[in-house]
Amino acid sequence: MNNRNRHTNSRCRSGIWMAVVAVVAVLQASGLLAADSQDSITIYSSARPGGIPASLYLPSQGAGQYRGAQVPGFAVVRHLRQYDLAKGEQLLRVMDVAASIDPTTVAFRSLSKPDTRVIEQSFEFDLVSMDKLLQRYLGQVVVVEQLRGESIDEFTGKLLGTTGGLMLQDDSGAVVTLNHYQNIRFPSLPEGLISQPTLVWKLDSPAAGSQDIEIAYQTNNMTWWADYNALLSTQDGACRMDWSAWVSLVNQSGASYGQARLKLLAGEVRRAQPASSAMAKESVAMLRMQVEEGFAEQSFNEYHLYTLGRPIDVPDNATKQVELFPTSRAIPCQKHLLVNGSPGFFGGQQLSDAFVGATDVDVQVHYQFSNDKQSGLHVPLPAGRVRISELNQADGELEFIGEDSIGHTPRDETVRLHTGSAFDIKASRKQTDFNIDSRARELTESWEIEVRNRKSTAETVLINENLFRAANWNITQSNQKYSKLNSNLIQFEIQLPAETVRTVTYSVRYTW
Repeated sequence: MNNRNRHTNSRCRSGIWMAVVAVVAVLQASGLLAADSQDSITIYSSARPGGIPASLYLPSQGAGQYRGAQVPGFAVVRHLRQYDLAKGEQLLRVMDVAASIDPTTVAFRSLSKPDTRVIEQSFEFDLVSMDKLLQRYLGQVVVVEQLRGESIDEFTGKLLGTTGGLMLQDDSGAVVTLNHYQNIRFPSLPEGLISQPTLVWKLDSPAAGSQDIEIAYQTNNMTWWADYNALLSTQDGACRMDWSAWVSLVNQSGASYGQARLKLLAGEVRRAQPASSAMAKESVAMLRMQVEEGFAEQSFNEYHLYTLGRPIDVPDNATKQVELFPTSRAIPCQKHLLVNGSPGFFGGQQLSDAFVGATDVDVQVHYQFSNDKQSGLHVPLPAGRVRISELNQADGELEFIGEDSIGHTPRDETVRLHTGSAFDIKASRKQTDFNIDSRARELTESWEIEVRNRKSTAETVLINENLFRAANWNITQSNQKYSKLNSNLIQFEIQLPAETVRTVTYSVRYTW
């Protein structure tokens, strides 16, 4: 066995690293490194608002936990590169593409020479690793470095196996096994293995010289969602809300994008649509918002497109937040305390006496406002999660009071937020009478809803009652006025002075 000892103060050479560096240099030379570049990214999201917990995208041992999983979204990436091409047929290698690329969506276009065409296209993703190198070098000579005290021994021999350690055979036929070693030096990188995913084109160029090349493709493992912060103020009995919006980006595509033009598309986009429609050039002028370098919003097809007014770095394996639009202040809002009665029973239980005794019901806390010009907002709101806080007048600190999510909300629509349940206002429902006559196709029942205000201030409570048993109904008795909201929903509005208990009773007759 050929071995050689040297001191650790000499520089430790890594065979893998040297081979990788050498091959990368060759590939960069053959790929004709771009002198100038410009990236553009349009990100599409299928994430459910508020449906991505932080534990899924926070890093784990230096890598995002989403790596290798399906991030709920995708992106259309456009690279503008400058390459020096020869005349005639040649290979062009592009290495800085996303590892999660869908190679069937790749589009190539020469802006300088439109006659430059792609004859063949392939996506190579057989990436180099220790296991692949060892497998490729079985039966070939390698050099293994092993630390012994303050020195390093080198063993040179034919690699016979890698199970349970390394087995080497020297020129004399002697075999040695190595279970602990520092480095392995390989003569070169085996053909077919590459250091990063690479697009390879066989091109036919009509002339030699520098050309501006546009590359576009779809990649998975990118998504975005909107995060809203609502600051509630209820001083002097007036409900006001400051509303700010942020965009959260997750990039697990396997590529970083430096100083890229960023666009976000809000809306439900089917992936079955042709990729070319998503990569078409936008010709509609952007509608600028209050901050020149913030997001500009435009209607695009049946969706809304948000374009950031400045370049941005989108690193791989990272989560990033960007302000969507400036804070809108003092938006008028309304607070509702809501008691939701029976949600309805169907399929065999619709006509049964399914209620026994009293049932406690949560008194839900809701806030709402109009997304209109009068409110001071009046912008399309992408679906996202809303965190609501209120200023504690006692100590001047913000306190979190609830969280909800909203769907895509156009201008002039109402935003409704459910923040939780009231602590000092309680309610209960009790069925007090039930009769059914199947032959006469008639059912009657009576209800009693008790609401208890244990606060030192007066409140207004809304009670929704779902009349679900049959399409034909009429209220035969009620001790409170009610409003008919739709074909099977009525609402009572009751005023509750401080430290007061109120009871609503009604009877309903169904026919079918």
